[in-house]
Amino acid sequence: MSWVPRFGWLLAALIVAGCTTQGPLSKKEAEKEQEQEKPLDVASVVRQKIPASVKDRDGWAQDLATTFESQKIAPTLENICSVLAVAQQESNYQSDPVVPGLSKIAWKEIDKRAARLHVPALLVHTALKIPSPNGKSYSERLDRVRTEKELSAIFDDMIGTVPMGQTLFGSYNPVHTGGPMQVSVAFAEQHTEGYPWEINGTVRQEVFSRRGGLWFGTYHLLNYPASYRAPIYRFADFNAGLYASRNAAFQNAVSKATSVKLALDGDLILYGSSEAGSTEKAVRKLGAQLSMSDRDIRRQLERGDSQKFEETTLYREVYRLAEKKSGKTLVREMLPGIQLESPKITRNLTTAWFAKRVDDRRATCMTQH
Repeated sequence: MSWVPRFGWLLAALIVAGCTTQGPLSKKEAEKEQEQEKPLDVASVVRQKIPASVKDRDGWAQDLATTFESQKIAPTLENICSVLAVAQQESNYQSDPVVPGLSKIAWKEIDKRAARLHVPALLVHTALKIPSPNGKSYSERLDRVRTEKELSAIFDDMIGTVPMGQTLFGSYNPVHTGGPMQVSVAFAEQHTEGYPWEINGTVRQEVFSRRGGLWFGTYHLLNYPASYRAPIYRFADFNAGLYASRNAAFQNAVSKATSVKLALDGDLILYGSSEAGSTEKAVRKLGAQLSMSDRDIRRQLERGDSQKFEETTLYREVYRLAEKKSGKTLVREMLPGIQLESPKITRNLTTAWFAKRVDDRRATCMTQH
């Protein structure tokens, strides 16, 4: 219940008992919940919770305090620990963490790009032997690159100065996430309103700073309304996309109502395409029962990236049909079943794994003194 704007924290504390199906809280449970909802001094909590080994702990404390203040995020222990848990999981509290094997990943990406455009790899590698703006050749910099910030800067330079740079890459930069919370650069570029610091370079460069990574990461994690009962679903959304946990549960309801097996990945439509995806096709089978046309169904599914989707006729009626058929109440949130794919990932990981891992870190943060 602490996932609300600051001015709503008291109301949330007062109505929390009405938002659960459990019985009355014990005195100890009630005191614990009140403590978690209590507004705190963000900087003081960060200094207390962040490990002593972290460089410039006071800088982390001030940046996060400014982030909460400028976004009007409720300064509760749960919220603060949630942000710290993501930063710990994603970077171990480093603004620009080292990525093992990044040089090989970069060269592989360049060769793939060249092959796609039918440009000989030898020609590309030769072109990259020219000096870059810092005096070293692009090849040297690529051979020694260790962090995503460094790699992003190399690609920005290559696009502007290397022969065939525009042909090979255009405005394409393969580094899509960065900073202490590994937030999406594209997300940051779309959410700069209210940013409290002056951006001297680009938003991309700001993402790789501690303050920028924390601000945009916190925005992505906490700065949207959701009806979730537990923080773990926010963590899944952070990894899989806004409302992915809510949408995965909706897909489960669609599957129950139609007997069509669906991937519970949180994607209700094929974004960027007018074609119907598997979830949309399944919902269309309910068209007659819903008294909705394919166009109406599409229009309401397009609201799947907003909390307002829960107010649609489609959302309510699909659950009604699914619960009638299954004979039980269905959940409204579910960890998406998504396999994580990235050149940086060398293990078999999922969104559920990520969410549970971060939630464990949040819980530890909240209990440590």
